[in-house]
Amino acid sequence: MFLQFTGRAARSGHDPCAAPAHARRWHTRFARIPPWQSSGMRRTWLRELLGMLAAAALAVLTVSVVASTARSELLFRDGDSLVVALFTRSVLAGDALDWAMSSVLFLPESVMFAVLDLLNPADVNGVLAASAVVNLLALYGALRLVAGRQRPGAAPVAWALVGLGAFGVLAMTETSASRDAMELASLLLTTTYYSASVVAVVATVGLLRRALERDGHHSGLLIALGLIAAASTLSNPLYAVWATVPIAVILTVLVVRERRRAPLFVMLAVLLVGTAVGLIARLPFGPWIANTGAEYAQPARWAQSLVYYGDLVALRLSTPLGVLGCTLSIALLVIAVWRSVRAQNRATRLVATAAWVIPLLVAVGAIALGTHAARYLQPLAFAPVLALVAAPGALTIPPRIARQLAAVGAAVLVAGGAISIPRLVAAAHAPDADLACVTDWVEASGRTGAGQFWTVRLPKLHLDDPGQLVQVDHQLRGYAWLVNRADFEVAEVSFLVEDATSVKWQLPVSAVPDEVIGCGRYQILDFGEAKLPLGPQRS
Repeated sequence: MFLQFTGRAARSGHDPCAAPAHARRWHTRFARIPPWQSSGMRRTWLRELLGMLAAAALAVLTVSVVASTARSELLFRDGDSLVVALFTRSVLAGDALDWAMSSVLFLPESVMFAVLDLLNPADVNGVLAASAVVNLLALYGALRLVAGRQRPGAAPVAWALVGLGAFGVLAMTETSASRDAMELASLLLTTTYYSASVVAVVATVGLLRRALERDGHHSGLLIALGLIAAASTLSNPLYAVWATVPIAVILTVLVVRERRRAPLFVMLAVLLVGTAVGLIARLPFGPWIANTGAEYAQPARWAQSLVYYGDLVALRLSTPLGVLGCTLSIALLVIAVWRSVRAQNRATRLVATAAWVIPLLVAVGAIALGTHAARYLQPLAFAPVLALVAAPGALTIPPRIARQLAAVGAAVLVAGGAISIPRLVAAAHAPDADLACVTDWVEASGRTGAGQFWTVRLPKLHLDDPGQLVQVDHQLRGYAWLVNRADFEVAEVSFLVEDATSVKWQLPVSAVPDEVIGCGRYQILDFGEAKLPLGPQRS
């Protein structure tokens, strides 16, 4: 009977002892991979790993240099720069949340800060320093995405590192303590000034480039594009200004010029729909958004805006480092224009064009809307770097010399990163006796006090119970801006903290402090048993 069965099977072409069809396909697929191709895959993974390690060394080096200048004020102590740290720690502490945010919700930044804070909850400055390094690593990842796939004749990892290095040089030329200087690259190192949006814009260009290389027929890339557009707009509507509008202009021009228009139409539709979904998703967060940002647009003041930004550029050019940074930015813009003109394919043309069109449209738009905030112009710093990864061709260097150069470069980067770690740690943990004096006194008092925005936020962050310091204006009204409005549930306070940035107090009741405690740049006005009532909230 067995012979009869096998005979029928042979005549029908079916072998009951054979593996299933899907198993045979799986086996055949991997059996066809020759040993040298498997070796090539291992080299690719090794190249990517080494690229990430080199990027980490560059990131640590950049942050350590910036943190050792007056720019450290922006990284560790500035009132605006601390909102993500204050918000995240409030969430992790389980506080009742009633936050008054700006138009930016800082959602990706807060998630990242929370992860780092859980790893090192006792050292907030260490977390801020680590966040700066992670932001630069994220930028490298986005640049690597833009550089395209590894293929013969291309060196995307090397050019992504070159791009990160150029951006790092820009950041290292920025040394002032001002949050509103034309020093835009170093803003990425903060947790507040739109780091997630910067990375998202670069990643958007990268996804479009990858989709174009596959002629638009890759659903995974389009889904990722839509998700990034939606999530970024939800967190920060500035993404629509930095990415959606200028990239939509570029795609529209390509649609007019190119013959194969369908993929371009699809990508444009996904970008626009993702942005629209993000804007709609902001509606439930309405109670938290104290300022939609609409009032920042004052087109009638475009002339004042032009003068304002011109003065910032002139101030930037007044120092040798500023001249170096501006020269590098202009050189990158020239390369971008040249590569967009000489591009051999749509993918390269898209990236190169984005490198100069995005900063151009953002700058013109910021002036036309009459804005007065340098942070809105960050694309002038990061977008031109895209020119370096638009056409990441491999240099014609003999393999032996290339390996030697790569080894030397890696050794230099690793050594520089290793040397920079102690420098960064020292900058993050620089002693601040004045701050310690305030926090020690407040915690020992066991009472609740108040201070104005620029004064109180740093001590508030470093208290075990941030609720012991309430953020007020000079008339002792609750100042509901980038703070948890649950703090205002206390009806009165018994001491005030002030410094040189504080506006002269106009208290709602006549009161004289029992004691004035000097803490260096701070003063604590202690009213003892007297109670100072808080006024109504304002934003």
